[in-house]
Amino acid sequence: MDQAEQLRNIVKKNQQSARKARVFTVTSGKGGVGKSNAVVNLAVQMQKHGKKVIIFDADLGLANVEIMFGAIPKYNLSDVIYRGKTIQEIITPGPMDVGFISGGAGITGINNLSKEQLKFLVRNLSELDGIADIVLIDTGAGISDHVLEFVMASPEVLLLATSEPSSLTDAYSLLKALHRNPEFRQAQTKIKVISNRVVTEEEGNGIFEKLNAVVGQFLKGNLEYLGMIPQDALVEKAVRQQQPVSILYPEAKSTKAFEALTCNLLDGNVIPLHEKKGIMQLISRFIYRKG
Repeated sequence: MDQAEQLRNIVKKNQQSARKARVFTVTSGKGGVGKSNAVVNLAVQMQKHGKKVIIFDADLGLANVEIMFGAIPKYNLSDVIYRGKTIQEIITPGPMDVGFISGGAGITGINNLSKEQLKFLVRNLSELDGIADIVLIDTGAGISDHVLEFVMASPEVLLLATSEPSSLTDAYSLLKALHRNPEFRQAQTKIKVISNRVVTEEEGNGIFEKLNAVVGQFLKGNLEYLGMIPQDALVEKAVRQQQPVSILYPEAKSTKAFEALTCNLLDGNVIPLHEKKGIMQLISRFIYRKG
């Protein structure tokens, strides 16, 4: 029995519960477009809507979420795998009681786990479906294999882009790499575009239309438009104070935009319970590919 088959058997035993978290993977074609900032503020807004939210930081290179939370986590996923910590023990509390999990090097080491380590990891990750309504996965920027694995495994993807030509080019490069991967299943993944740092709604729509046009023409795919986040000096001011703009400046135009995006996600496209995959489904799809 190989590792992938072992994992399938383990996951089946841990997917009996009817409750499953809704999972969003947030990504971008390049760095510096405000991805982690969007993750934190969406989490805050979802929490305001009565949802229990946990951020899973899968960006191995940077610690942007930690900076915006103003907290350094004591533990990460490696501590669950190699030091016997539970998933509850590695969750760092953030603003508005949003939970935060640092992936650390544990993500890249998943493929080398023993059967017992794999069981322990899966058993602990399955607890997220029971304690969270929503899991937001913050990937690294770019089109590395690591990023693509999470995007391919996720049922819902939020793609951030700005009007800068390099942002649009890199966002398309990510989508091209995704669609041309033989393991990508377009029907199983909804990709929603968020236009960031725009001056007008028309500019935000324009970013989406450009991306959707080339994806439709050259990749035979389609995107959905979630909405826009306006250029707002208060966002950078909040970052310098290591707090989400949604908390520090509740009346800011960017805060209002995050509120609207959250309503679109939670109310505009409600996923029936039987269609929710949960964090366990994502982790299983992720490891199957690496097995």
